[in-house]
Amino acid sequence: MFLANLQGGFTMESLKERIKEIEKEEILNAMKECNWVMSRAARKLGITERMIGYKIKKYQIKRKVKYIEDPYRNNG
Repeated sequence: MFLANLQGGFTMESLKERIKEIEKEEILNAMKECNWVMSRAARKLGITERMIGYKIKKYQIKRKVKYIEDPYRNNG
């Protein structure tokens, strides 16, 4: 994901993008581990609940819910 510059290093923009990716991944992992309880995930990451809420909105992190069809439900 890094973009190499001519000297074989990385551009500052690619570093910023990588940091954002890592932050998003860590927040998502913490949320999953904490059963999507923001206060617990924030505590685990060492940030405030307000900050994790801001970052969840910023990175558009959403819980994926799997729907299982109920065979006993009347679909008519």
